[in-house]
Amino acid sequence: MKQIFNQSVDSVSKMWLKSSQGIGGGIREGFNDFRSELRDATTTKKYTRSGIGQWDQTLLWAVALLTLIGVVMVYSASITLANGAGREAAQTGHSYLVRHVFSLAVAVFIGLMAFQIPTKVWDRLAPLIFLFTIFLLILVLIPGVGKSVKGSSRWIPLGLMNFQPSELMKFACILYVSHYTVRRQEYLHTFIKGFLPIGFIVGFVGALLLFEPDMGAFMVIAGIAMGILFLGGISAKLFSYLIMIGITTFGLAVATSEFRRKRIMAFLDPWDPEQAQGKAYQLTHSLMAFGRGEWFGVGLGGSVEKLHYLPEAHTDFILAVIGEELGFIGVFIVISCFYWIVRRSFMIGRTCLQLDRSFAGLIAKGIGIWIGWQTFINMGVNLGLLPTKGLTLPLVSYGGSALLVNALAIATLIKIDAENRVLMRGGKL
Repeated sequence: MKQIFNQSVDSVSKMWLKSSQGIGGGIREGFNDFRSELRDATTTKKYTRSGIGQWDQTLLWAVALLTLIGVVMVYSASITLANGAGREAAQTGHSYLVRHVFSLAVAVFIGLMAFQIPTKVWDRLAPLIFLFTIFLLILVLIPGVGKSVKGSSRWIPLGLMNFQPSELMKFACILYVSHYTVRRQEYLHTFIKGFLPIGFIVGFVGALLLFEPDMGAFMVIAGIAMGILFLGGISAKLFSYLIMIGITTFGLAVATSEFRRKRIMAFLDPWDPEQAQGKAYQLTHSLMAFGRGEWFGVGLGGSVEKLHYLPEAHTDFILAVIGEELGFIGVFIVISCFYWIVRRSFMIGRTCLQLDRSFAGLIAKGIGIWIGWQTFINMGVNLGLLPTKGLTLPLVSYGGSALLVNALAIATLIKIDAENRVLMRGGKL
């Protein structure tokens, strides 16, 4: 009898603990059940088994907000360029806005087309896309084919716009390294079959980029490759080799270039009178722009630094104009949007791995690494935390090629998320 009594007490205790907080939790659960039943009885809406949407709308809204901020700030930062000297004087105040909106429209169209492509197609085409992009990087170095601006040969003229192959290489690198990591998963812990082939390929791409020269793109692509290999399961020993090779390559690139050495010296002491009028000119005026903005900015269109003081205000240093006109609040909104995009990218990638979709998961995380790493470099340059590099702010800065490739990446990310949601509903791809 005593044993039966003890068993009864134990069962009652377990029932008590299952509720959140005793009787209160039981009442709350009962109320929630009643509310759910009442809702189902009074609505004609049909719910799916999971209640999962078609795609991540918050991700899409963050991207849309950044692009709208980009349109407004590109117009604000470039409207005074027509009053300057040189090739900008032949433009009207609306020229950059028109071209930016045109590029954005083409980017939206490309994004819609890319959304229709299943992830498995990217898996099949990854090596071909990578080889084609390498061909474009070689083509841009041929005199008469590649367009040179300020000593850098990075563009292929296409009539209405100039295409920059290094931007496409960022996306192609994500596809190929993800493909390589999945296909050679069993060899990632070995040097000959795992590390050496991908190291040679990335090094070859880096050499082509340094010949342009485009040090910023090389840093982004190297960061993407290292990040995907790390997430793919490369051994810690080989990963340390990658880090040492990256540091050595960067050191050699700086040591063998007087131009880069001067930029490093300017970064270390930007307020030196000689540096402030030389290589640190952009950095000092960028810092002055942030200082003028304070908390709420001087108002849209009220920037002084964009009046031919801050070079490339509509491209590389557009964040400085945002900081001056919209203040800390505007910069915080931009950073928050980028944070959400990167966060969602990694969450989508984690869901892919849970669904046994390794290739799609690495692509999603690779896109997050790309956007996060490039944004960090651009913001670091604008704030004086990193040496000056020619990298745009994704989705915000003026530039046709960057917008097109960014739209391609975002559409692929949303497609991966949509495929995940189909699988979580019990569907098939």
